[in-house]
Amino acid sequence: MSDRPLLLEIITALEEQGLDRDEYQLQRMIDAEALERLVDSTGPQTDLEVRFSIGERRVIVTPSDVAVIKVS
Repeated sequence: MSDRPLLLEIITALEEQGLDRDEYQLQRMIDAEALERLVDSTGPQTDLEVRFSIGERRVIVTPSDVAVIKVS
């Protein structure tokens, strides 16, 4: 993952999947600061994986990556 804040990584990943910022209110769905602290407290070799859904997309956060997949 880059040196950018985790929240920006999540927003970028959502935008890359075609979601506009007006389509979701991330601050109402997750506590981004708590999620970042959790991820930062682990190492890249950890099996930590946090998943949450935004509409038809699932966001998957690990210590090394943020991925967004469309679920049907």
